[in-house]
Amino acid sequence: MKFKRVVVTGLGTINPIGNNIKEYWSNLEQGVSGSELITSFDTTKFKTKFACQVKNFDALQHFDRKELRKFDPYCQYAMVSAHEAVLDSGLDLEKIDHDAAGVIWASGIGGIQTFVEEMRGYFAGDGTPRFSPFFIPRMIADIAAGHISMRYSFRGPNYATVSACASSNHALIDAMNLIRMGKANIFITGGSEAAINEAGMGGFNSMQAISTNNDNYKTASRPFDATRDGFVMGEGAGALILEEYEHAKARGAKIYAEIVGGGMTADAYHFTAPHPEGLGAKNVMINALKDANLKPEDVDYINVHGTATPIGDGAELKAVTAVFGEHAYKLNISSTKSMAGHLLGATAAIEAIACIFAMNTGIIPPTINHTTPDPEIDSKLNLTLNKAQKREVNVALSNTFGFGGHNSSVIFKKFTE
Repeated sequence: MKFKRVVVTGLGTINPIGNNIKEYWSNLEQGVSGSELITSFDTTKFKTKFACQVKNFDALQHFDRKELRKFDPYCQYAMVSAHEAVLDSGLDLEKIDHDAAGVIWASGIGGIQTFVEEMRGYFAGDGTPRFSPFFIPRMIADIAAGHISMRYSFRGPNYATVSACASSNHALIDAMNLIRMGKANIFITGGSEAAINEAGMGGFNSMQAISTNNDNYKTASRPFDATRDGFVMGEGAGALILEEYEHAKARGAKIYAEIVGGGMTADAYHFTAPHPEGLGAKNVMINALKDANLKPEDVDYINVHGTATPIGDGAELKAVTAVFGEHAYKLNISSTKSMAGHLLGATAAIEAIACIFAMNTGIIPPTINHTTPDPEIDSKLNLTLNKAQKREVNVALSNTFGFGGHNSSVIFKKFTE
């Protein structure tokens, strides 16, 4: 079977360093930190008092009050980023085949803010169940995909992918494959998350997964640094319009990049820790390269998972050197989580957009907040430390890995006819 080509024709985002694509790309280039003290709840008794929050977002600028009752913040972010991507794509919604247009949307957790609010109300009462009729529909992780499809009348494949922090890469890969096989012409795909609340922060604190560097919160997300102590929670969304190439060409669409491959593996090792030798990470990059019909030396840039956990960063870089050999030292590598934080199920979507930024601008976004080399990390690797670097990028690979041992990689290629 000959696969159809799949291209990216629209982008949208709302995240801690940009409420739209233009802001996000500008702040990626400048190396801006999105970390700040948490303002949405009282953190006095919490070990971590900071996160990478979405800033200056007024939901009433996007939705009316009646509509908002239906949307958890994770869904609000999904709808806002998807709308920007649809507008950016230039799709004429009157002319497309709505039965061949789908939505695959990711979230690692879904509507956890709704869950917190509803349970707080219940336990504050006398035990009488007085739950909102919107409680369950607001909370479930697939509802964002449903709402996006309803907004644009996309009647093709519609579902959610849930694989923790690998979720939105899995959404991208599924959308790519369905278009390749001729099951649809267009997908709105990506992911969203909004877990900066008492449950989200408290839960990750209890696992010792997130940074507690409250005294240096602006620089606490420090991948590859010897002083790293965990990831910094982020929130927001990223959306991409994937389109069958001939369909995009026929309507004269601008094309940002071609998505040419994806890999999916499992560590089958531990429910939260990565395989210490990066076995699953190694295999997922090999699979992605095979799927894209590319050699390791074809890759110019890797946006690594790079969460700033003591174990994870080193294991991933071991995998990179195992897969790429001597070419690993010719790559640019960076972790944009150093700027935007870790958006959990949405993180792969905004990092895919960062890869497309690098490809379209010739600028590699940096890994910021690095001051102390880790002797366990190969010093010959170009981790794009602290400042953006200029480089032509023809092929970019993006890794994301999730609790449960889920690994995913996607590969983008500079578009040529």
